[in-house]
Amino acid sequence: QPQLVESGGGLVQPGGPLRLSCTASGFTMDASDIGWFRQAQGKERGGVSCISDAGRTRKYADSVTGRFTISRDNAKSTVYLQMNILRPEDTAVYYCAVLVGPCWYDTWASLARGDWGQGTQVTVSS
Repeated sequence: QPQLVESGGGLVQPGGPLRLSCTASGFTMDASDIGWFRQAQGKERGGVSCISDAGRTRKYADSVTGRFTISRDNAKSTVYLQMNILRPEDTAVYYCAVLVGPCWYDTWASLARGDWGQGTQVTVSS
């Protein structure tokens, strides 16, 4: 069954880095735009970043611009989210998803296919 699996979460101190991975299983990722999303406790899930199929387009939420970097390695069917200068407000469960429309759309964050995985928990705390 085609799915994306998130990994790499954990507990990190404020200001520290963390790298998340999103790996495709059961399908070829290289034709898909992929997005990272997050959901903090008690809040709605929102878009963090997206990347186009060949990696030429990358977009970020205002709250993470300059701190997070999205990248992909299609040979490994994996999309990464490098998170630097983490803040307590970055604490959330992080999910990746195939986008049903292009990452360059301003509304990319509403284009997740919707077959959410389990996500990976990121906790930023001292």
